[in-house]
Amino acid sequence: MKQWFKDNSTHLAIIAIFIVLVFFYFSPIFGGKTLVQSDVMQAEGSQKELFDYRAKDGHAPLWTNSMFGGMPTYQIWYEHASNVASYINKGIRAVFPVPADIVLLYLFGGYFLFSVLRLKPWLAAVGAIALAFTSYNFIYIEAGHVNKAYAIAYLAPIIASVLLCFRGSRLWGPILLCLFLTMEIRTNHVQITYYLFIALLVYVFIELFYAIRDKKIKGFAQASALQVIAAAVAILVNASVLFPTYEYSKLTIRGKANIQKVEQGASDSGLDREYAYQWSQGVGENITFLIPNAYGGRTGGTLDKNSEVVKFFTKIGAPENQALQYAERIPTYWGEKMFTSGPWYFGAGVFFLFILGLFIVKGRVKWWVLSATALCMLLAFGRHFPLVSDLFFDYFPMYNKFRAVESILVIPAILIPLLGMLAVNELFNRASEIPKLDKTVLYTFIAMGGFCLLVGLMPSLFLDFKNSGHQDYINNIGQQLGGQSAGAEFSNALIKDRSSLASKDAYRSFFIIAITFGLVWFYIKKKLSMPVFVVVLGIVTLADLWAVDKRYLNNDSFIEEKAKTHIVEREVDQLIRLDKDPSYRVMDLTTNPFSDARASYFHKNIGGYHAAKLMRFQEVLEHQFNGAINEDVLDMFNVRYLITQNPQNGAEQIQRRSTAAGNAWFVNKVTFVKDNAQEMQAISSFDPTKEAFVHESFKNQLNTSKLGLPSNAEIRLVSYHPDTLKYESTSPNDAFAVFSEVYYEKGWKAYIDGNEVPIIRADYLLRALQVPGGNHNIEFIFAPDSIRISNLISLVASIVLVLGLAVAVFFSFRKKDGKVVGAK
Repeated sequence: MKQWFKDNSTHLAIIAIFIVLVFFYFSPIFGGKTLVQSDVMQAEGSQKELFDYRAKDGHAPLWTNSMFGGMPTYQIWYEHASNVASYINKGIRAVFPVPADIVLLYLFGGYFLFSVLRLKPWLAAVGAIALAFTSYNFIYIEAGHVNKAYAIAYLAPIIASVLLCFRGSRLWGPILLCLFLTMEIRTNHVQITYYLFIALLVYVFIELFYAIRDKKIKGFAQASALQVIAAAVAILVNASVLFPTYEYSKLTIRGKANIQKVEQGASDSGLDREYAYQWSQGVGENITFLIPNAYGGRTGGTLDKNSEVVKFFTKIGAPENQALQYAERIPTYWGEKMFTSGPWYFGAGVFFLFILGLFIVKGRVKWWVLSATALCMLLAFGRHFPLVSDLFFDYFPMYNKFRAVESILVIPAILIPLLGMLAVNELFNRASEIPKLDKTVLYTFIAMGGFCLLVGLMPSLFLDFKNSGHQDYINNIGQQLGGQSAGAEFSNALIKDRSSLASKDAYRSFFIIAITFGLVWFYIKKKLSMPVFVVVLGIVTLADLWAVDKRYLNNDSFIEEKAKTHIVEREVDQLIRLDKDPSYRVMDLTTNPFSDARASYFHKNIGGYHAAKLMRFQEVLEHQFNGAINEDVLDMFNVRYLITQNPQNGAEQIQRRSTAAGNAWFVNKVTFVKDNAQEMQAISSFDPTKEAFVHESFKNQLNTSKLGLPSNAEIRLVSYHPDTLKYESTSPNDAFAVFSEVYYEKGWKAYIDGNEVPIIRADYLLRALQVPGGNHNIEFIFAPDSIRISNLISLVASIVLVLGLAVAVFFSFRKKDGKVVGAK
């Protein structure tokens, strides 16, 4: 054991440093505070009902009525108890709290990648820091995109495992690939995994090229086959994640539209192009890779009391405190995104080394980094460079299922530091063999340092500081301030502040590049030792990225744990909750009801917050809530309460709707419609308690000759559970019952007196049944076959993965001829 510690002392020291860094960055967490995250607040709202029932039943329900009238919980929260990755996650979080564990995973994954690339341990540690502390890794955490952050954390070790496989590792390469890919898929952020697939596909083609050139097709085929097997096992382990998600996704806004869309750019399969491209990286915004505030940083909250905007407001009579409050809401970001939490910044020194690496690094990894980075940048442009984006959107499988295409920059965020550290490694290993090295280094510094210096001196030469909506924004401000002259003066002040932000960061980047250049220059001139080079480079890289990250995720982002009440119960919520009927719904109009889940914390909400709503619900929003609210649709959803805001004093108030249809009712008439468009049109104006509209495809499941008028009939809810709804009915003859519950064909089953009966879809997205005359017990049970089958598959594959790891460990300790069996 003593010898083991001695042999691994460097690795253990680096791990200790990583832990110390995370401890200091997240010291408020270890001091008893918690991170305030907007998306976490939304998650709390959406998960409240299922967690309440989990506490009561011992397991979470698979359906919730707290959002969008009802939806599966697969994409909200699900236990995945048969998946071994769930227990690994629990183990990690038991040692390190969220989000400290995420950053440690960034660091450990990066260190593993650079170690596989055969960098010396301390240089690998610098590379891990450069990779881990890139700005968006922390911006995603601050915003509450926790699953996305976990998905990013496993990208580097997956890449490392693929490299091991192609380098000939027949044991640990595939096993580690299977393990890390299992963890990646378990994060359930398919978009990030998909982007990694695109990048790795490029790498596979490059490996194939070299295999053909060097006549090593057999080795390539063996490595590829082992990776396919590893990926297959990882997919099967995550069957409980993927199978229900796939089944659900086909019926969501990422699936096929039910009503043909005629708008320009609209898609009948997958997301609308305009929606998918909303967050596209501006072509010019890539300057933020090098100069973080070149585009103004985040949307608001950047300006301080010394800003020109604050001076403008104080000049026109606002007190300084009030002027500062105004300025905090002013958008310093001037790109074309709707808003942003910050820039994609990879580190000025790291980017300098990346550019240098393009000239001095040789081999297939360099060509992969270059080609994959270029492709990802082109795809990130989205609507700003449709030539490539539209090609993928229209023809590349599944690409049109994802929005916020700028997210693909998580791949360059790994590849740019990767090539930068490889450049340093080249200096260490073969500096004397690189022709005209000193000139290459000097010219790279002149180009990059000179550019930063020019931006610092003359920012308006390169940057406009106005987006396409700038004039409209200024005109609006001018109207509020009393005239065009005031608007023009405000515009000048804002542009000066934006210019100042860019200029200051340009000088900052120049300074960091100059230090990095100095390290490289003095090393190649043999004026600086390798250890000093690595230590100083590590300090400069960490200080640079740490300072930018702290602009977005800092101590002010945390609150006392005892004060952790993300969603505060309002007086209106308390009053509504006095109604003990378990079935009514609420619509909160004090915010955008369909992009806010806070009301779901307290009520069964017709609104909510989720990126994958059911397509039928989304289509109802587009047709029945576009411009004005269709009261008839609110009635059929049993929306009993509206929360509104008094326009005079801003006070929140309750409006009770007496026309809400209730949880179930019998209708007098069933009208068949020929298609979805006609069905949608039919519910534009109707009385849902008197007439139901049914698609003609359900005609053979109804015996209309037996249906009669429901005189003296009654149906009522007697027991509520998200997964099980029980009703009692009485009627003198067969009648058609409509239930104020969302129709979802993949899991809901209906029983009358214990006998299964077909569920009819009525009024575009509600459930309905033909109920026989007499007294009956009706039960709806949500028990999807996809959950039962996929859990079994996950369990079996998890056992296979664990056994594979055990076998790998066994053979690693079994030595033959002084070599580890199965490793290369």
